[in-house]
Amino acid sequence: MKLSVFAVLLADKSLDEACKYLADSGVQAVEIGSGGFPGKAHCNPEELLKDDKKIAEFKNTIEKHGLEIAALSTHGNAVHPDPAVAKVFHDDFVNTVLLAEKLGIDRVITFSGCPGGSPEDKTPNWVTCPWPDDFSHIVEYQWNEVLVPYWKKMTAFAAEHGIKKIAFEMHPGFCVYNPETLMKLRNLVGSDLIGANFDPSHLFWQGIDPVYAIRYLGKAIYFFHAKDTKIDEINTKTHGVLDTKHYGDEIHRSWIFRSVGYGHDYQVWKDMMSALRMVGFDDAISIEHEDSLMTPNEGLQKAIAFLKEVLMYEDKGAMWWA
Repeated sequence: MKLSVFAVLLADKSLDEACKYLADSGVQAVEIGSGGFPGKAHCNPEELLKDDKKIAEFKNTIEKHGLEIAALSTHGNAVHPDPAVAKVFHDDFVNTVLLAEKLGIDRVITFSGCPGGSPEDKTPNWVTCPWPDDFSHIVEYQWNEVLVPYWKKMTAFAAEHGIKKIAFEMHPGFCVYNPETLMKLRNLVGSDLIGANFDPSHLFWQGIDPVYAIRYLGKAIYFFHAKDTKIDEINTKTHGVLDTKHYGDEIHRSWIFRSVGYGHDYQVWKDMMSALRMVGFDDAISIEHEDSLMTPNEGLQKAIAFLKEVLMYEDKGAMWWA
């Protein structure tokens, strides 16, 4: 396994400064935001694609610090019902794929997206229950008319440009939000390019056991975000887990994102790492910092220290005892 960091939390630093900071912190790889919600602070594919020299400089900046690029990430909603919004996210995904090809990277991270509830909608519509029947009809429309056709086209495009893994982050608010919907999209599109960016922080509050989910997804896990969630027992048992209050209203929310170790202890994270290795994922574990109770520096440094005790860096080796 390799320790990585999603570098968007270092957007106030130049790419060179960010890479030096991460290398000095004992990190081996870096995940780079290349559009969509993560932004383009360290990587603007549209600009880089115009100049091969700039691509070489970008790559050399990372490599000179002893780091490797774990993935390019362009989390967005390319199936947004507003065509203008959708085009921005779509273009970011296309340019990310083209840049990944130039860099020799075969993995990109994104969201499935969420369409509207009908062709007339202007905003996305995330459905959480099957009744009244309107909601079931919305799901059928979203998947059959929008989501599956779009990703059939885009997986074909990505394959033409050397991409072997499109890792969808299972995120509530989008059509792919849990292991079942991830596999549903993979099967309906009919492409093993589709896999999971496994972020346990979005699963914890849904009541999903990450180890069970890892065992279920198996070889379909293509990337891993190390981010934790703290579930507030009082608020959750009073109001449930569906919570639209702002993330900054920590004391009233049912759950909040935390740096790893501040939501679940060592044993939970060690069990996840062991499960990943059992299903064959022995790759980058990328820290994503979204802890509102800590500065980016403190939260990241605590996460790095925690995961250094959890990751298994060496190969399994032979079972000399059996």
